[in-house]
Amino acid sequence: MSVIENSKLAIVGAGAVGTSLAYAALIRESAREVALYDINSAKVAAEVLDLAHGTQFTGASRVTGGDDLDVVSDANVVVITAGARQHPGQSRLEMAGVNVEILRDLMPKLVERAPDAIFVLVTNPVDVLAVAAQQFSGLSPARVFGSGTVLDSSRLRWMLSERVGVAISNVHALIVGEHGDSEFPLWSQARIGPISLADWMLARGAAGSAASGSVPFSEAEFESIADEVKNAAYKVIEGKGATNYAIGLSGARIVEAVLRDEGAILPVSSVLTDYRGVSGVALSVPSVIDASGIARVIDVPFSAKEQALFEHSAATLRASLDTLGLA
Repeated sequence: MSVIENSKLAIVGAGAVGTSLAYAALIRESAREVALYDINSAKVAAEVLDLAHGTQFTGASRVTGGDDLDVVSDANVVVITAGARQHPGQSRLEMAGVNVEILRDLMPKLVERAPDAIFVLVTNPVDVLAVAAQQFSGLSPARVFGSGTVLDSSRLRWMLSERVGVAISNVHALIVGEHGDSEFPLWSQARIGPISLADWMLARGAAGSAASGSVPFSEAEFESIADEVKNAAYKVIEGKGATNYAIGLSGARIVEAVLRDEGAILPVSSVLTDYRGVSGVALSVPSVIDASGIARVIDVPFSAKEQALFEHSAATLRASLDTLGLA
């Protein structure tokens, strides 16, 4: 599918994530126009110039931007990356208070300028902020949602592809729940090609050796992979100060699903209503994304253990929302 004619993507925040998203969107030709907004006029002007200078190589794309919020006017999709930066050792939920107040001021102004847009939150803690943005905007949860565990699921699929030796496109696995410490893989629904992950046999030992043969995934290995995915962002932040490339690509992918009216299934974070007994919090579950935003959330079967983990994730987010007066 091609991008809709004259499509406009507005990105709020010209930091590491916002500029990486803009760069990814240009390279992938996610939108006809990419508009970048930031309160730092010198920074955003320089970023726009740097991106614009490369548009010879990115197809029919245009880059605009500045420190005037009017640059987002009439956008089809607005992605919000602005907010306090996560520091080494700091949890996503610890950043909640500052970023909620930013959204309280920002969301009405964005809706005024882009009244028909789909709004995607990337700023952390994304699940808390998805609730805040939806409340402050007054829009349907279908039109205001977070990037959720789209990136976490990509991390999971990459780790599994490396482990089993198949292309990442043939790995079908999702992280659900909070984008944070209570997230978990939906192992019961994971597949390698058409084969359940529980039935996939791993090579063991060298051919002809006493240890040769094949074995299934062990429970310990599942737990190790889940832990590695959950802590991946902390590892990157510790080494380079921020995560930006992969989340930029993830954000561009969500934008494309909207602008191309794809009906793609992605684990974004939206305010749920009686989803497996959970209401009033934003958690990531497989959702159909098209030009309307979230066309529907998919009721996926959970194992008893997964249901318990999902309810724990919901309780974690609800506690944070209560603290912030957003429940």
